Amino acid sequence: MPQNNPDISAANTGSHAVAIWLFICAFMIFVMVVLGGVTRLTHSGLSMVEWKPATGFLPPMTELVWQDTFEKYQQYPEFKIKNPDMDLAGFKSIFWLEFIHRLWGRSIGIVFFVPFMFFLLRKKLDRKLIPKLITMFILGGLQGVLGWFMVKSGLSDRPDVSQYRLTAHLIFAFFLYGWILWTALGLLFPKPHTFKQQSLHAYRGFLSALTLLLVIAIMSGGFVAGTDAGFIYNTFPLMGDTLLPKDLFVFDPWIKNFFENVVTIQFTHRILTTLIFIAVVGFWFKTLKQDLPGRTRIVLHCLLVAVILQVTLGISTLLLVVPVPLAAAHQAGALILLTAMLWARHEFRA
Repeated sequence: MPQNNPDISAANTGSHAVAIWLFICAFMIFVMVVLGGVTRLTHSGLSMVEWKPATGFLPPMTELVWQDTFEKYQQYPEFKIKNPDMDLAGFKSIFWLEFIHRLWGRSIGIVFFVPFMFFLLRKKLDRKLIPKLITMFILGGLQGVLGWFMVKSGLSDRPDVSQYRLTAHLIFAFFLYGWILWTALGLLFPKPHTFKQQSLHAYRGFLSALTLLLVIAIMSGGFVAGTDAGFIYNTFPLMGDTLLPKDLFVFDPWIKNFFENVVTIQFTHRILTTLIFIAVVGFWFKTLKQDLPGRTRIVLHCLLVAVILQVTLGISTLLLVVPVPLAAAHQAGALILLTAMLWARHEFRA
């Protein structure tokens, strides 16, 4: 009888522990993205007009400090233009959301760094994995800098953050989430499947292209959020009473329409998400008759459910004119869909 190798068993246990840690980090980023969405939807993101990376983990502790913080907020356009009648109680209500958002970001850094050092010192990390993890940590810090860069754009004459910076901040978070998730999946499932039909490996290319299309759609969603494009044409499938609305390409140069024309931005987002929906449903039907491993089949079912859920949330958010709970759920749905798509792609890896 074959003997169990204690070294291999210990290595597998260590890899699983590292995978669980990375899944926790990915989940925390998931929560961070949703918190950021709620912060934006409730117009809370510009309530903290200072960035203190080292000391900003404590909120105002006395009424005097609260008043001083509020007075700093009053110096900026959001208060002067949008909230001139806001009192201290109203300010506190928007301050706490942004504070929790930033505090959660710091917590992610701690949850990532402390176990990393533990695993490193205990020699539980593969040598090839260490540079990746260090890069992830550095990029996480840069994401905080990018977040402040975004906030600063709303502390100028225009009391709204730049849609370009918002989208960059959003897509960077999705990138970090996806990279950490992919790494965790590789540790949890180190051996790729051996499919009976070699032609199934062609699905890798399709899922890679579909993942890229989803990333573009998420970027498009960032511009929808950054320009409030979801508050126009609150009908579906038509935009008003037509499929092709007027004012679709009125900006010059025409490429500018995709980033600053709210009509084009919403139209593009509709087209991209519809293409993704059709592609996922078609792919699911195509694989029904294939002889696939049980786990792969389950992941593909999850992908189908995720895309149906996301499209339903998106249409509902549009028709109901962007209620905060639905809009936040739609943002979470994008992460769920990305999770299912990356996992599906991982199932077909070489």
